[in-house]
Amino acid sequence: MIVEQYYYLALDVLSLAFPLAASFERRLFFRSKWPGLFLGILVMASIFLAWDAAFNMIGVWGFNPRYVIGVYFLDLPLEEWLFFLFIPYSCMFLYEVMRHFVPKDVMRPAVRQLSFALVLLLLIVGLLHWDRLYTSTTFISTALLLAYHVSIAKAKWLGRFYIGYVVSLVPFLLVNGILTGWLLPEPIVWYNDSENLGIRINTIPIEDSVYLMLMMLIILPFHERGAERAESIRK
Repeated sequence: MIVEQYYYLALDVLSLAFPLAASFERRLFFRSKWPGLFLGILVMASIFLAWDAAFNMIGVWGFNPRYVIGVYFLDLPLEEWLFFLFIPYSCMFLYEVMRHFVPKDVMRPAVRQLSFALVLLLLIVGLLHWDRLYTSTTFISTALLLAYHVSIAKAKWLGRFYIGYVVSLVPFLLVNGILTGWLLPEPIVWYNDSENLGIRINTIPIEDSVYLMLMMLIILPFHERGAERAESIRK
């Protein structure tokens, strides 16, 4: 049985275990796409960890010492630093699996309409709840980045992104469910509900689902460029 203080660390490691082992599978050729992927994760993590530290400092969320080993950097537990490496790696692995088994961009005809509808929805919710830091920061940031990808960068991968995002939501919500107290007597990560909408998917603030979208939208441009180079070399 795992000692309580290792729960968060165990969750990190278990999230990575299968995607890392399967990264050497020849059909996916995922290992060859590491340079772009890790560059994207580095950019995302530098933004998210600074955000994380700031929100932790002012009490938007925090960490239960009962479930961490007690090693901290910038007042964040080591496990949280690993979260921003292991979880996006796992999500992007699922994205590649989806791209392998669904090579046709089936969402492409609806990308612009869906994207603009999402941008509008996210902006409205973020602006209407400007006083709730987690909600406004997450929703408005995601809306602006999505608008950039569809209108300025004209990203060709957005159709695949939407399917990959939905696929990634399943394990992401499972992991975040445990982090926020599902199956545990106390949450590993607690949230101040005065700074979010107070709407939960089981134990998970609904903002976490948008948080994942923002995370992937930061990583994907780097990953896609790296994947294109890897595929051209392979051919």
